Order: sequence, then structure tokens, then C-alpha cells
Amino acid sequence: MLKFHLITLFQDACDAYLSASIIGRARKEKKISVSYQSPRDFVENKWGKVDERPYGGGPGMVMQAMPVIKATEKALKKAKKPVVIWFSPSGKQFTNKDADKLAKYTDVVLICGRYEGIDERAKKILKTLAPLKEFAVGEAVYTGGEVPSLAIADAITRRLPGVLGKDASVEERRIASSAVYTRPETILYKKKSYRVPKVLQTGHHAKIDKWRKEM
Repeated sequence: MLKFHLITLFQDACDAYLSASIIGRARKEKKISVSYQSPRDFVENKWGKVDERPYGGGPGMVMQAMPVIKATEKALKKAKKPVVIWFSPSGKQFTNKDADKLAKYTDVVLICGRYEGIDERAKKILKTLAPLKEFAVGEAVYTGGEVPSLAIADAITRRLPGVLGKDASVEERRIASSAVYTRPETILYKKKSYRVPKVLQTGHHAKIDKWRKEM
């Protein structure tokens, strides 16, 4: 069973997504597990404060290194073959090939930064605890690392054997098109008909595959 460990300040926001649909079913069927560690649980002040002003000046606040490191240490405590994922806009763009590689680990730790980011020393120390890979998910900048973490957990989970029922359900492993259709055959909207392409109704698999490749 592949285990995801999210280091995040916002467990509820993540768990709502990771408990629904295909991923939620994969959790129930014990194909994956999801756990959370909050950096707030590892601070040494009574306010649960995890951020401080950046050295050198500048806007916003920066997450402290030690709460993130300690939260990750706890996640790694029983890990057999772990990998730590760090997010950065300058990191390697995450792909399906990366999802396949990450699926071979037993524990995937996803570091969800916030504010202006995490003290860079956390990354240097985490590299001494487990292999660390740095990714960007898309070219946009997000408020925190939760959105890219969910995207990576989703991409990995759906590629695990049995999660989608059939291996052919993974789009990248079959001939797929960005254009898909279902019933009814004809839709009438404002006196104009919109029909399903005839080739998809022929049952001729070679022609259908050719059409999908062209699309």
C-alpha cells in the first residue's frame, strides 16, 4: 500500500478532496493511505506561530524550518522507501512519467508551503533524511502547496493497479482524444443540431483509433 504524508496547515481542505471519488475509494480499499502532520504541532511557542519575517526584508512572512523538519521526521518514522516532494515554481514540471516513478516508493511525503515560502534550510536538511525531488505543477503560482500536492497524489493514485478497474482506463496508456461524446446521439440547441461524429458509431475500432489519433 502506498502511503501519502501531507505536511500541511490545512488538513481539512486536503482531506475533503482525498476522501472523494476515485481517491476516496482507493483509500477505503486500502490501495493507498493518507496521513497528515501539521507544522503547528512542532512549534516551541504558545501561540502555534509557524512564520516569521524574512531576513533581508521584503513582503509577507516565511515558514520556519524546524516545524516543517520535525513534522517530516514524524512522517518518515516508519517509512521503508520514502521520497520527499518539495514544491517550487522553478522546479521540474511534474509529468505522468514522474507519477509512474513516484508510484514505486512506499511513502510519498508532500511538503505544503504557505505564505512567502519555507526557510530554504528546511530543504537542505530534508535532503539528509530521504531522497528529495523538487517539482512545479503547472506554470502558475499558488497560495500554498496543497493544490499541487493534491494534483500529484491524484496522478499517482489513478495509475496504481486496480484503482481505475482496468489499466486501459488510464488515458495515457491508450489511444485517447480530448473530444469525448455520450448519449443522446443528437442535441438540439436553439434550433441547431449537434451530433456525435459518425465514425464513433460505426464500431470499427481501427477507424475510431485513427480518428482519435487525428484529434
